Amino acid sequence: MPTKTGENSDNAVELFLKIGLDEKVAHNTIANNKVTSNLLVVIHEAGVTDGCDRTTGNLLYMVATKFPANALVHRPTLCEYVVSSKVKTPAQLEAAFSFFMSVGPEKFSLSDFEKNCGVGIEVSNEEIENTVGEIFEELKTTILEQRYKTNVGDLFRRVRERQPWADPKIVKQVVDTKLRELLGERTAADDEKPVKKKKEKPAKAEEKAVVAAAAPPSEEELNPFSIFPSPEDNVKVHTEVFYSDGSVLRACNTKEILAKHLKVTGGKVLTRFPPEPNGYLHIGHAKAMFVDFGLAKDRGGHCYLRWTTFSLDTFVKISVWFIICYAAVIFNILLFCLYMDFIYFFGWQYLWYDDTNPEAEKKEYIDHIEEIVKWMGWEPFKKTYTSDYFQDLYELAVELIRRGHAYVDHQTADEVKEYREKKLNSPWRDRPVEESLKLFEEMRRGMIEEGKATLRMKQDMQNDNCNMYDLIAYRIKASAISFTPHPKAGDKWCIYPSYDFAHCVVDSLENLNCLVTEKYVDGWDDPRLMTLSGLRRRGVSPTAINAFVRGIGITRSDSSLIRLDRFEYHVREELNKTAARAMVVLYPLKVVITNLEAGKVIDLDAKRWPDAPSDDASALYKVPFSNVVYIEKSDFRMKDSKDYYGLAPGKSVLLRYAFPIKCTDVIVGDDNEIVEIRAEYDPEKKMKPKGVLHWVAEPSPDVEPLKVEVRLFDRLFSSENPAELDDWLGDLSPNSKVVIPKAYAVPPLRNAVLSDRFQFERLGYFAVDKDSTPEKLVFNRTVTLRDSYAKGGK
Repeated sequence: MPTKTGENSDNAVELFLKIGLDEKVAHNTIANNKVTSNLLVVIHEAGVTDGCDRTTGNLLYMVATKFPANALVHRPTLCEYVVSSKVKTPAQLEAAFSFFMSVGPEKFSLSDFEKNCGVGIEVSNEEIENTVGEIFEELKTTILEQRYKTNVGDLFRRVRERQPWADPKIVKQVVDTKLRELLGERTAADDEKPVKKKKEKPAKAEEKAVVAAAAPPSEEELNPFSIFPSPEDNVKVHTEVFYSDGSVLRACNTKEILAKHLKVTGGKVLTRFPPEPNGYLHIGHAKAMFVDFGLAKDRGGHCYLRWTTFSLDTFVKISVWFIICYAAVIFNILLFCLYMDFIYFFGWQYLWYDDTNPEAEKKEYIDHIEEIVKWMGWEPFKKTYTSDYFQDLYELAVELIRRGHAYVDHQTADEVKEYREKKLNSPWRDRPVEESLKLFEEMRRGMIEEGKATLRMKQDMQNDNCNMYDLIAYRIKASAISFTPHPKAGDKWCIYPSYDFAHCVVDSLENLNCLVTEKYVDGWDDPRLMTLSGLRRRGVSPTAINAFVRGIGITRSDSSLIRLDRFEYHVREELNKTAARAMVVLYPLKVVITNLEAGKVIDLDAKRWPDAPSDDASALYKVPFSNVVYIEKSDFRMKDSKDYYGLAPGKSVLLRYAFPIKCTDVIVGDDNEIVEIRAEYDPEKKMKPKGVLHWVAEPSPDVEPLKVEVRLFDRLFSSENPAELDDWLGDLSPNSKVVIPKAYAVPPLRNAVLSDRFQFERLGYFAVDKDSTPEKLVFNRTVTLRDSYAKGGK
């Protein structure tokens, strides 16, 4: 049932401030209904309505935004551990999320939970040193060969595997110390970049043809249904529906519900092909049949034949949307209360005729569909009609009225539209239950004229999501004045259920399931995935996606693969026009300007857009320039060369939007690392260097620039087509995600909010991530600046 918090927006802001959010973040948070609802509930569950320290508040914010929705019943337990400081680090919290994701709504052992989350474990410095020592001993030969080019990230990973709760700062210190003890001081050779191998010339067309012909078929080509999961994996299905009054409906499958369903279906995959008998099948139906019948046959299941006019894409959307979203509301008032076995599974293919419109259905179309299905080589397990369940649907509708969740309405179509636009409840919404029961019976018996009454579900007319408005569950399609007999049910019914109401209920009665794909990474919205939620989180806009789809056309005749460079081309085209420019330094190297007075700060104009006129203030932003600036480490080297445009001893470069500077001295630390550059700037700009660098300065004396976390996402797989590999999971790229926790950014980025997109000059396009906190912004790289596809054509 929905959970209520009861706070208005002012109270919500006050609560957010009490747990440590600053005022701006608190006000920004309430603009997101989902985050607000979750955070309010978490605050109440944690019992911190009177406030808490900022560290605890940040952890509770993580709980509100990242806790797995299929285990919400256990969230109060985690909140208790956070408030009591038994779970006190983000690493422990992430471990808790993983634990509850696997447990779901089932009961669990507290000892198992504490073990998985490192509760009470304190890793000593000695233990860390011993673990690091063991790893260095195991990898000694490799480390000696690679020296300071050793993958330190891999060393950290190995330490985390053995000591997951060790302090990462201490781990880094110990690893650095061990490297120096084993290798000694860094040498010039250690700092040399590896020589890039020349790319092999592309094979000639004839050679390509031979290779293509000899290539073994991919796994998907051999079995296109290999991407679908098995029915027993659907325990992770869950949903959340947010209401305008702050309540949240949460529904999920339990292992008991899953076991009940599997017992009924025998663990088989159940699907359905649902054409509506009001027309002839077209090419879209052929693809739908291939998936529906083919999947059931591949898994040894069955397919129902049930009618609808929707194509495959609409079928998938309808199945997922109505059953997981629309029917989530019905869960609250019907399915979740009455039919707890509401789970979607692949299985038998049923031929199901959606015959809820007696005027449209004709036996001619029914015969045609059965003939074509057979001609296509498919055999349905069973032919079913929505009308087979008219009595069940009617009884459920009556139960809804009795429970106060449905009402008889007399609004006309125009009135319904007007009230939806104004977000107003129907004047008949709160009529007495007995009155609605009486009127619904009169509707059934044909005593009310068609168009004069409908049965509507009580949902949420004030919701920002129009799909949450009170939907029509039943309408009159026959009366004593005008009667159209049903081609199958005859003259028994004068009322008929709507598609919205009937499909999800009948699916439950027939024990069907919907498309649910296995999870291989950090969730469906992992920015490395090509899911829409993943692309959105990465910063890709709908405009770019639609441009890409339009560019490739509805059918792909050129190949079975979509080239990522083609997709990235459209993303860059969009972001180049819409993303404001900013400067961020990923790996900072300190530069001290010796001829600029310490403490002096010069405010300079930087362009948000490359073609912005200098007299347009709205197209500019201010950046401070002081005697301490930071450039990228990769933009400095000790030895200059003709093809190098960065900074070097005695060499000049131009700081973007600022002044030319010339390197006069280099400060090297005890470990032979370059720790600081000394330079002089040219306030008259007489120097004309060929290199231009991005930079970030200290905004005031001894104050560090704005710190942000930057996540560099790259392609998830190393090869172009991992489906061709036997071990495609082994093809996952270890460099698909690189996290830079302490990058420096210009001050205006402090005001960035979720989903804002930027071009970080010379680095790529980035977007604000949902993991951002009041203390630190997080940016995801959407795409690099390089446009490799443009050279090859669109």
